[in-house]
Amino acid sequence: MTQKDLARCQTAMDRALTYEEWLQAASEFDQLAGHDEWKREKECVLYDHRLIAARTTLLRRLRRENKVDRLTFYLREELHGNLGNIANPALYQVARVGTKKAITDYLDEVVSALDHLCEGRFEGLSEDSKRVFFKRAAQSFGRSALLLSGGATLGLFHLGVIQELWLQGLLPRVLSGSSVGSIIAGVVGCHTDDELSDLFDPAYLDLEWSRIMKLQNIMKGHGVLDPAVLQRSIDRNIPKLTFEEAYARTGRKLNISVSPSDPHQFPRLLNYLTAPHVFVRRAALASSAIPGLFPPVVLTARNFSGRTVRYMPQSTWIDGSVHSDVPKTHINRMHNVNHYIVSQANPHVVPFMGDEDKERGVIPFLKQLLISGPIHQITHILEAAQQNLEVPGLQSLINHAHAISSQTYRGDVTIHPKAQWRDYVRTFANPNPRLFQRLVLSGRRAVWPEIERIRNTTRISLAFDRCRKKLGKGIDL
Repeated sequence: MTQKDLARCQTAMDRALTYEEWLQAASEFDQLAGHDEWKREKECVLYDHRLIAARTTLLRRLRRENKVDRLTFYLREELHGNLGNIANPALYQVARVGTKKAITDYLDEVVSALDHLCEGRFEGLSEDSKRVFFKRAAQSFGRSALLLSGGATLGLFHLGVIQELWLQGLLPRVLSGSSVGSIIAGVVGCHTDDELSDLFDPAYLDLEWSRIMKLQNIMKGHGVLDPAVLQRSIDRNIPKLTFEEAYARTGRKLNISVSPSDPHQFPRLLNYLTAPHVFVRRAALASSAIPGLFPPVVLTARNFSGRTVRYMPQSTWIDGSVHSDVPKTHINRMHNVNHYIVSQANPHVVPFMGDEDKERGVIPFLKQLLISGPIHQITHILEAAQQNLEVPGLQSLINHAHAISSQTYRGDVTIHPKAQWRDYVRTFANPNPRLFQRLVLSGRRAVWPEIERIRNTTRISLAFDRCRKKLGKGIDL
């Protein structure tokens, strides 16, 4: 191995146009760097290798001996997503692809055990008992969700993230979006798997969403950008479906966050449980109403007779990113989610993110301290301003600024583009096909180093979904 060989592999990874190309170069890098040997070694201080090896052996023996009662007991009582710390991010910082073979062996055995129970017929384990077992075990284990941030035109990055996860069979059924993320989540949440391939063609989507208003309208406080253009773009991309209808059509649990324009209202997470009859396209319009650029939006819904009516007509809503860019707490409560994949494209967030999961040591620590310190100070100043200032017209701005500065913008896995200042001048511009393709490819490339980590952390929950679908009756909780 030479540094020249490693540099060649790294260049091939940087220039790859598909995951297969990237994977070939990354795998060669791991082989040359000795990472494959590290993967084969069971012992490691980063996880409880003895516990994982023992559980793998036990599950394999019980499955092969058909001891179903003991197998269901151990799976029901001891199965959780971070057993022995196998979800430790540090386990994915050594190799370019994957992690310890002992961990993948354990996950293989858990999935084999679940498939064995699902597909086999056993004395003393009826089909109804199977359904109860899978429902309760899945409830205990939890599931993953994909959360899409704001970012205006730069949010087309999310399409690349979704495309790659979909191609790899890793796209979660729980999907959330704020601001532009709500539009992309709405498009995906209203289309079936068979229809998704068309969404990644720039000719399919209507991307003309931005047009400056006339000066007299701006002076009247109607916003800088024309809301009619944004609404037309959303209406062309998202079918006229309610959240409940979209869920029935696709099986995806679509969520859109909206922020209140009224200080006496609270942020809301709209989905088929909380707002089943609200139209998805109108929720996306409200979630994309960036303060100062677009006016607040009244939601609409389908009433009991099928007519379109105003929903909560006294309330108007604005950009969901203001209060809940990545609404993890609400998502967990609604959908039993305990693992979050965040696609983050906000231009005011990405430059300050770095790679916390991949960087360790004094220099990265000091770098992160320099970045986070001023942000925390700004948050404290805004808190003091909220409590002590009563300036007409300024209070709403202070509240919005505090909500933005005090949020958490990360997930368990956070995927974000490299900050490129040349893109920021296009934040509020209509994308041309070249920019569209570049942002989508940027999203796909950002996913590739995380694929195996996502695959491992979602394997068991996806197996639960697959088995419950085979068994029928109540796949959802």
